[in-house]
Amino acid sequence: MAQTDHLHVDKVMEAVCSPRSAGLSTITASWCRSHLHYGLEPGASGRRMRVDAAALLQKREELGAMLAIATPVLDNLFRLAGRSGCGVMLGGPDGVILDRRVNDGDALDFDVVGLVEGGCWSEAQEGTNGIGTCLFEEAPVVIHRDQHFSGRNIGMSCMDAPLHDPCGRLVGVLDVSTCRRDIDALGVEMVAALVRDAARRIERDYFCRRFAPACITLIPDEGNDGMALLATDHDGLVIGANRAARQRLGLDDDTFGNPPPLDQVLRGIVDAPSFVDAERSVLRQALSRAAGNASAAARELGIARATLYRRLARVGLRR
Repeated sequence: MAQTDHLHVDKVMEAVCSPRSAGLSTITASWCRSHLHYGLEPGASGRRMRVDAAALLQKREELGAMLAIATPVLDNLFRLAGRSGCGVMLGGPDGVILDRRVNDGDALDFDVVGLVEGGCWSEAQEGTNGIGTCLFEEAPVVIHRDQHFSGRNIGMSCMDAPLHDPCGRLVGVLDVSTCRRDIDALGVEMVAALVRDAARRIERDYFCRRFAPACITLIPDEGNDGMALLATDHDGLVIGANRAARQRLGLDDDTFGNPPPLDQVLRGIVDAPSFVDAERSVLRQALSRAAGNASAAARELGIARATLYRRLARVGLRR
């Protein structure tokens, strides 16, 4: 074992043996889990686990809808990050890598460290690492070099963000990793921001595809942990919410057994829509379709022109 590996093992075990270390940071908590819960050793160098082709195909088929939506986002992320030697991976909920994009010149480095399709990167297998720790925390993480648990992984830097399905369930993880040593802490944070943004886009597109052709409402952001989205049907009833919306509004699967009105769900978050708002919207749309012709708009709505004028005045519209 190299001297640097020995030093890393000593550092990890010192943290694990400290009675207070687990509460100090996400990293040390993960180190403690890796050793005390999963029974891993930071100096171990056994064979890395990899699922066979049949199992990999089955896992990909199970997440086929998400993978199809994620493909253009992964392609774009790789165009941005790949030129600096980074690889882009998408892992399933069990930490198995389902998709990978790397440059030909970097492929061997990723192969050697086990960042390959079918590679198993749960915490239970590899200890603290980008994919596994992100899945455990269900939150974005950066695992930079010697923050990894295993000494054989300290040459990597990994930037990860979790992926949730339209019902808020954890279904995967987006990972950008590099085996190069010329990326500093600032570069890592910049790439991590790209990863978080790409993960939000995948979740957004997945949600919109799942609930099409419902109306999608974006809840004003307050710097929380994601893009909060609601889906409403043609009656204005909420039929779906992504994870960020569920967390912010206290929603769960039971909420949608008897879908609530949008204004009820958003009470206290934004100004609730009223009948006046709804009537104003109907009148404006009718006038727009009639190119501003009041008589034509009234005929479309099935009311007299005088009634149309009264209603326009009532909702504060001027023809």
